[in-house]
Amino acid sequence: MKKILLSSIILIIGITFIGRLSYLQIFSFSPDQVLDDSAIKAIYDYPERGYIYDRNGKLMVANQPAYDVMVIPREVVPLDTLEFCSLLGISKEKFIQTLNKARVYSPRLPSVLVPQLSKVDYASLQEKMRKYRGFYIQKRSLRGYVTHSGANVLGYISEVNERDLEKNPYYVAGELTGRTGIEKEYEEVLRGRKGVKYIQKDRFNRDIGPYKNGILDTIPEQGKEIWVSLDKTLQEYGEKLMRGKRGGIVAIEPSSGEILALISGPTYDPALLVGRERSKNYTKLYYDTIAKPTWDRSILAEPSPGSPFKTLNALVALQEGVIQPETKFRCYNGFFVGRKKRGCHCGGGVRNMTSGIYRSCNAYFAGTFRKIYEKYPTTDEGMDVWEKHMKSFGLGNYLGYDLPTGRRGRIPNKEYYDKVYGDNRWVSSFIISNAIGQGEVAATPIQLANMTAAIANRGHYFTPHVIKKIGGENISFPRFTEAKHTTIDKKHFEPVIQGMAEVYKKGTAKWLQVPGVEIAGKTGTVENFTKIDGVRTQLTDHSVFIAFAPVDKPKIAIAVYIENGYYGARYAGHMASLLIEKYLMGEITRKDLEQRMLEKTLDHEYAKPYSGQPFKINEYVW
Repeated sequence: MKKILLSSIILIIGITFIGRLSYLQIFSFSPDQVLDDSAIKAIYDYPERGYIYDRNGKLMVANQPAYDVMVIPREVVPLDTLEFCSLLGISKEKFIQTLNKARVYSPRLPSVLVPQLSKVDYASLQEKMRKYRGFYIQKRSLRGYVTHSGANVLGYISEVNERDLEKNPYYVAGELTGRTGIEKEYEEVLRGRKGVKYIQKDRFNRDIGPYKNGILDTIPEQGKEIWVSLDKTLQEYGEKLMRGKRGGIVAIEPSSGEILALISGPTYDPALLVGRERSKNYTKLYYDTIAKPTWDRSILAEPSPGSPFKTLNALVALQEGVIQPETKFRCYNGFFVGRKKRGCHCGGGVRNMTSGIYRSCNAYFAGTFRKIYEKYPTTDEGMDVWEKHMKSFGLGNYLGYDLPTGRRGRIPNKEYYDKVYGDNRWVSSFIISNAIGQGEVAATPIQLANMTAAIANRGHYFTPHVIKKIGGENISFPRFTEAKHTTIDKKHFEPVIQGMAEVYKKGTAKWLQVPGVEIAGKTGTVENFTKIDGVRTQLTDHSVFIAFAPVDKPKIAIAVYIENGYYGARYAGHMASLLIEKYLMGEITRKDLEQRMLEKTLDHEYAKPYSGQPFKINEYVW
């Protein structure tokens, strides 16, 4: 009995030890622990990054092969530095600096010594690398562009930095990551997952075979292709029209919120940020503080919206019941606040809602704005109501789109004006410039396009987004597929849309009609002020235009903002009508107009002193 008991105890202890050792070696031995072992090295296998297609399946971004010269610092032996640097095409100082940086990062892990060699450089270097211990060549996959457009929205990839390494343990030094735009937003989808092989080394630092027979090795997972909502043809055409101009254009499909075009001008060829010249090219682009080609005006510029904002004040007044479409205001070629007359260019006369919109009458909308506030006992109450209505259109806040940057714009509130004038010491006449989209109101071009889509849909919108398919599957993210409703009842949109349609038929855009297409739109001329030597100075107006078409079943809503572009119909309106025709009809019939917009630039405006100054959103004062 004692022998059986003793044997059982020994057997149990043996099984326990074997089980524990198996668990430690097989199950709990993580890749991180493997890399802590100096006798094991990791060799990474990088998959191709996912391709990017437009909404119609046209390829926009593919891949091209490139090669990195890698170094494992502790394996480096004395070498002819000058000869090696000559082969690599770098200076001795650069070689020493990069090698020292690699040692600081990790003496036993690989780091990039020279990134992104071309095929030609690789071919001439490949056979000679055997002479230099501790160095090897690793194949990479860089972006190859099938378009010269879309740099601001597509984004670019670059080498991870120390902050990236601290933030995400997936990356190791020398790897690439999406830095801006779609490349950044959908990085995890596009990059796939790298594979890894662990190699056992002997005491002489020689490779002796796979560690644990490759049980911990993984194979790479290909990055997924994505289809974006952009229309490649429309994007490229819009960027051609934008040449020689500064501003932003955003086109949205109202029924889905899909972004059809996201254009910023000036821009650059995305291929400039690929390869060994990437860093030099980026520095040149980034430090162009006048044209600012890396600054995406379509989602970052925050000018006053100008007259397109009048449509929202009309809708709020209808919802609040303070006017009807037939309500009339008289225009005296302007209107009075106290004894001071404020200007208007509509020609004067009696205006109802339709004529107020298509003639863009300042007096009509000043009267409308006052009535909203007069409904409530205090200005604070009126301001709260007005602010709530405006924000329901996505203004004054981030829209929630799938791009990694943006600005809020601004819808001022009572707290804002209390700081300026004092609590209970201001009334609607103090902020009357908000009636016509000037004053303290500010909106990005994408917010204006989204606002236009909400009007086109008669009271709702879908969060603007650029993703359409991932890995061949249509996306169904609730934040993009669920409608956001404004605070305005559907019935109030028709009279406003009627006025916007008349803008094209007999109003401020009557010269911009597209044959065979009924369009609703609104011109905007935004006064542009800055301070020069402490003096408030007026510069050339900005040109703004919003539109959607067709009126009954909208397929495109668009906002165009052109810095120093004069009045709304002059540049923004012409460009919007061409883009609508291009998207809906497939070709341009008004060749003379197209030629003018392609050839005309605003370089003469931007060459003026102080024209490069950023537009100040709260500098407008009547």
